[in-house]
Amino acid sequence: MKLTADEVKDRMRHLEECLRERGIKVTHQRLEIFREVAQSGGHPDVERIYRGVRKRVPTVSLDTVYRTLLLLLDLGLLTTLGPPRDRARFDANMKTHHHFVCSKCGVTQDFYHEAFNQLKIPDRVQEWGRMERTQVEIKGTCEKCLRNIGKGSEKK
Repeated sequence: MKLTADEVKDRMRHLEECLRERGIKVTHQRLEIFREVAQSGGHPDVERIYRGVRKRVPTVSLDTVYRTLLLLLDLGLLTTLGPPRDRARFDANMKTHHHFVCSKCGVTQDFYHEAFNQLKIPDRVQEWGRMERTQVEIKGTCEKCLRNIGKGSEKK
């Protein structure tokens, strides 16, 4: 899901405000790293973010990208998707939303569904601690992968 220029600008403005409020320098590298996540809408992993930023900032290091993403995660400006995997994926969409994840290629799409926002958390889960958010992740096979593996062989 590609974002509009206004949506990206709003996210960038919010980032700058949050950094300034917390006394953290607003650097060109931090802005470009966040921009790469914010404009993608595709939940990129660290390596993809790094490759994208390097096109605009050739001197950025992979370490800087990792450290910046973790800082933004700690500040509540990004979230990660799903359980820890071989590569963490980041999301700048902080609105309540859910994900469709292709189990073949990993492509991830946001979707909004009010009924999922209202899910009742089971009592047992509530005993584990304070809930912060509920996010549904639906795994399946995207249309592109279905076309690549042949007609109907994986469709149900």
